[in-house]
Amino acid sequence: MLTAVLAFGQANIMPAKPQAGPMVITGATIHVGNGKVINNGYIAFDKGKITAIGEGAAPSTTGATVINASGKQVYPGFICPITSLGLVEFESIKATDDETETGELNPHVRSLIAYNTDSKVIPTVRSNGILLAQPTPQGGTVQGQSSVMMLDGWNWEDAAYKKDIGIHLTWPVARAAGGRRRAFATPGAGPQESPAERAQKAIDGIASLFSQAKSYAEVKQSITNTRLAAMAGLFNGTKKLFINADGAKEIIQAVNFAKQYGVQAVIVGGKDSYLVTDVLKDNNVPVIIKETQTLPDKDEDDVYLPYKLPHLLQEAGVMYGLTGIGFWRQRNLPFEAGQAVGYGLTKEQALSMITMNNAKILGIDKTTGTLETGKDANLFISTGDALDMLTLNVESAFIQGKTISLDNLHKQLYKRYSEKYGFKANVTQ
Repeated sequence: MLTAVLAFGQANIMPAKPQAGPMVITGATIHVGNGKVINNGYIAFDKGKITAIGEGAAPSTTGATVINASGKQVYPGFICPITSLGLVEFESIKATDDETETGELNPHVRSLIAYNTDSKVIPTVRSNGILLAQPTPQGGTVQGQSSVMMLDGWNWEDAAYKKDIGIHLTWPVARAAGGRRRAFATPGAGPQESPAERAQKAIDGIASLFSQAKSYAEVKQSITNTRLAAMAGLFNGTKKLFINADGAKEIIQAVNFAKQYGVQAVIVGGKDSYLVTDVLKDNNVPVIIKETQTLPDKDEDDVYLPYKLPHLLQEAGVMYGLTGIGFWRQRNLPFEAGQAVGYGLTKEQALSMITMNNAKILGIDKTTGTLETGKDANLFISTGDALDMLTLNVESAFIQGKTISLDNLHKQLYKRYSEKYGFKANVTQ
């Protein structure tokens, strides 16, 4: 069965070659990503870096490849945090699912080396403007380490954008709280334990691991403990702690825990984050919202609360980003951001949520997330509004100046059956 599936989808989309010469895009509406919009603008890039950007005629185009983008839109590449993209191919086939490790405490696990650049899902997602992603391990209490990957490359070494940026932790939940959250279950817990006791036991286990890791990091070791060594970056500031927590109580516990150990925390999910914005803001803790196209967490919540959450955090002054669910559904990331415009955000704020904000949270904002001189040329051209599913049409895309193929398996199938049934295929490659 697996052989037949893989034979059907043999790799025929080539990774891009390095930028061969200077390029200039002219006449476009340029969305910088920081709220600024340049009308009739130009953007030039060479050797993978943006060299000039502004309004009107480009200062020099001698020797450059010029792209006339009049009437079109230029955007920073969208960034997708907290995803299983590149780690899962077919959910029903175990051999192609590499997102979960056995065991509860796995800080040493690296999603980086499991990232599959040949995934057929990746070209489909980048065709909607998503050019960078953070493949994230799942399973257990401490899931492991994540890296930021470019959605183009021959192998994971080629695709790595920033390695091992953080460690992922799921905060224990004591009870279902009358809503849709599932109580946290500790493997091997006795039948007489209450949900609160099970959760506290898990918290104690996490605290023990972090205490050992902090002590390990403070003393020069003659023998390497891979689990504890992987956590050293949390204590010297080179890694962040991404904590999955939805309830207000759990968010406060998680923030206080991170503060106790002196680590930089990011709340992932944060369904009740709007209730504890003071805590988040005072401790400079950002939130990565997990999709908005979903039901509220509790039965008594406003049915539109998930759609309103980005605006509520924006108004409270809390840094926030957005991701989707799983891997193939990440292609809807720009549309979920666009939907937030109908619930309080401006279009440029919604764009920043999946570009500049996500870049800041992931610690890559010095090189990407906005279109500014000196930053990587991670951008794309769309013939229409990129946050609207009716008008998004990515015509050209660039990662570090490389011209990325926009072909994918979906487009190939469309062309194939258009030929069979006599329809005119009109897709961008």
